[in-house]
Amino acid sequence: MGYLNSVLQSSSQVHSEDRPASGGGLSQNGKFSYGYASSPGKRSSMEDFYETRIDGVDGEIVGLFGVFDGHGGVRAAEYVKQNLFSNLIKHPKFISDTKSAIADAYNHTDSEFLKSENNQNRDAGSTASTAILFGNRLLVANVGDSRAVICRGGNAIAVSRDHKPDQSDERQRIENAGGFVMWAGTWRVGGVLAVSRAFGDRHLKQYVVADPEIQEEKIDNSLEFLILASDGLWDVVSNEEAVAMIKPIQDPEQAAKQLMQEAYQRGSADNITCVVVRFLVNQGGSSRNASATA
Repeated sequence: MGYLNSVLQSSSQVHSEDRPASGGGLSQNGKFSYGYASSPGKRSSMEDFYETRIDGVDGEIVGLFGVFDGHGGVRAAEYVKQNLFSNLIKHPKFISDTKSAIADAYNHTDSEFLKSENNQNRDAGSTASTAILFGNRLLVANVGDSRAVICRGGNAIAVSRDHKPDQSDERQRIENAGGFVMWAGTWRVGGVLAVSRAFGDRHLKQYVVADPEIQEEKIDNSLEFLILASDGLWDVVSNEEAVAMIKPIQDPEQAAKQLMQEAYQRGSADNITCVVVRFLVNQGGSSRNASATA
């Protein structure tokens, strides 16, 4: 397929420096701007990763955004950041059947990561909350409890579901596969893991799948912006609060930083990563280019 080999814009993330980072950019076609902010918060180590990437597939500009919250170390989250979107845009059905391409890319990335983990003693895993933009389509896919929320017509709408083991359908799926869910400070798969879907987690893989739930939204005049964030934000800020907080902030990088800082001030005990995408349909867009900044 006519995949453009050159990456038009991509965020950089140097993970050896566990300090707050932020940046942003604008799509070549002026249809959306984006910003990100990420901090270890009150934790001594950083297991959150993010990706903000603008690429081309068959001559079409595609925005790819993701938040990946690792557990058991950084291996899974870093691997997913580096490989998920590349696997997706190379998929032969990316344009013709995008939802099946997303599902395939999630599962292929998971299986390839698990193969790379054969010599590791400790399980590593990661959530993923991703958004793919092209044309007038927004496709949100997720596994785990990082969350995607949109502002449409001034209203906060969750466009992903947190995958928790005590949800009736998730619990049933786990038990049907021979697993169990028990309370250990919170509900956990096998008494260990507090999310019911994730990349990695080799020893729980029979129960903790990487099958994404996918939701599609139309990009039109009523769609204002999208928030992707790890649970370091959502543990202390509601969907409605997050939307109200950044609605007046036109610069998505400043909006992401505002969310991150608010979560920290409210006592979030986790790493905090936020990505904000603002749709510029209402504002007429712009043809100017903006390069991503670290």
